[in-house]
Amino acid sequence: MIKFLDNKLFRYLSVFLFLNSSILPVKSSSALAAWAINTNGVLELRTKSNTNLKAYFQKANQISGDRFWVDFPGELKNPRTIKGNGPIKEIRLGKPDKGKTRLVIEFKEETYLKPLTWQMVGLDQNRWRIKLFNSKYSFKKIGEGLVEKKRGNIKANQNLIHKKKNNYGYLKLPEVKRNKFEVVIDPGHGGPDPGAIGIGGIRETDVVLEVSKIVKNLLSEKGVKVRLTRTNDVDLDLPPRVSIANNTDADIFVSIHANASRGKRRDINGLETFYYRGWRGRLLAKRIQKQILRVSPGSPDRGVKQGRFYVIKNTRMPAVLVEIGFLTGRLDARRLEKITHRKRLAYAIAKGILEYLDKVG
Repeated sequence: MIKFLDNKLFRYLSVFLFLNSSILPVKSSSALAAWAINTNGVLELRTKSNTNLKAYFQKANQISGDRFWVDFPGELKNPRTIKGNGPIKEIRLGKPDKGKTRLVIEFKEETYLKPLTWQMVGLDQNRWRIKLFNSKYSFKKIGEGLVEKKRGNIKANQNLIHKKKNNYGYLKLPEVKRNKFEVVIDPGHGGPDPGAIGIGGIRETDVVLEVSKIVKNLLSEKGVKVRLTRTNDVDLDLPPRVSIANNTDADIFVSIHANASRGKRRDINGLETFYYRGWRGRLLAKRIQKQILRVSPGSPDRGVKQGRFYVIKNTRMPAVLVEIGFLTGRLDARRLEKITHRKRLAYAIAKGILEYLDKVG
């Protein structure tokens, strides 16, 4: 866990939320592919992959009632207004500015709303969900297009995966020269220091140790010599971790951690990778960050950053510290508690490492 900057989901009266960072060209078609407001008050969206969303809420004024809207990159071709029912007066789809699309939901007077509790959740790289009103209101579903994925395709893909002889053969990790490279993997914390404690009591020390062991196995299969700074839940101070790397004269050092937000806010999620100095350290961080984002769709990209953490500052080789998600975040924690997602992250880290070694080796 590292320190972070808090971001409020909603400000007083008018507010906004950013999700992901890929922005479409101004002249492109709308990134909004489908939407639906369900009878339980949940708004679901399907967009183009890795779309940047901006969501707002504004209290009623003399002209309009309470309004919630979402802006999407890309221009809507056919502006339209759809009559609402129950607590919703109407839904408007328009073009607030050139190259943008806006979905506006206007509520009727005296509708009880709690916007300060609203949270936009990314379900995957192109689906989003936010609960707008209580299911006590009588409401008939309104929407356009198909929001849900076709279950048949998902099941077929899962069957293909299960047919593979091992967990990783189908992932095609990069090849590097065998027995040439040595890597130190550092599972953060351990022993009396569990690190971050997340939703449901999930512990950072346990998560990162399991991920680190899988990374070791993946790299070893590719002919990379790997050493873990710890192989079980033991107390290990920072200087010995650095000494292990420096004494083995490793090619790179990768410290794996999981994050926690101040106040354990469940709306804060995301992945980030730190390096201390040098183009090699930055390159390693960029390769790993790119890969962990690919296996964590919807989790915000908090970027590649310079950091002064002891273990990456005092190692003599290119070194990075990877934060694989927020154990206190609703989206990240739900994933990190599952072995399947830990395996995906381990694969992503291993792939980033191998890409780096192949590039500089």
